[in-house]
Amino acid sequence: MILPDEIAHRTEYKRKFTLCEMYRAFILIPSAAAKMMDNKRKKLIDKHFVERLQLAVTEVNGCAACSYAHTYLALKQGMSSEEIFSFLSGDKTFIHQQEAKAIVFAQHYADTRGFPQKDAFDAFVNEYGIQKGNVILGAIQLMHAGNIYGIPYSALISRLKGKPYTDSSLIYELGMHLGGVILFPIAFIEGSIRMILGFSKIRLDTRTTME
Repeated sequence: MILPDEIAHRTEYKRKFTLCEMYRAFILIPSAAAKMMDNKRKKLIDKHFVERLQLAVTEVNGCAACSYAHTYLALKQGMSSEEIFSFLSGDKTFIHQQEAKAIVFAQHYADTRGFPQKDAFDAFVNEYGIQKGNVILGAIQLMHAGNIYGIPYSALISRLKGKPYTDSSLIYELGMHLGGVILFPIAFIEGSIRMILGFSKIRLDTRTTME
């Protein structure tokens, strides 16, 4: 598989997260997964749209392992290598007009580390509606959570190949890897309870507004 050089030959983190951020992202997985399963029944958005959203999130966060996995999945689903390369490079050539605001929101969600601005979220929901918007949000949140776990995993794999990231350490990589294994079931239970009780599916930044 052909990936952009900055991903295939990554030597440092593009984005680095903490265990606290990982836990907060994991809490959102139950509701996000439920929306994706609901989408399989209702076909609100197609699988190619989902993949484009997740490639856009991965491009912002810079997860090598996720890039490889989703490149393989996208190719298997019939996306061209040119389109995949475009999304992983941050190029907008292949963005469909009807998907543009969702792709931009996906990038904004990742860029704000899962804490998007309220007016950006409101504009996104106004464009796609609650039902479709929730599915899009679920795809974004699942990928963001996967990236947070996958980024230090990518660094660990690179280290084992004799090419450690320059701004990483074995303690951080193992800590995030093992911490994720321990935190996931706890976060999943909390997230499931929050979903049942009807808590918000997203944390919003209300302090500032976008121009």
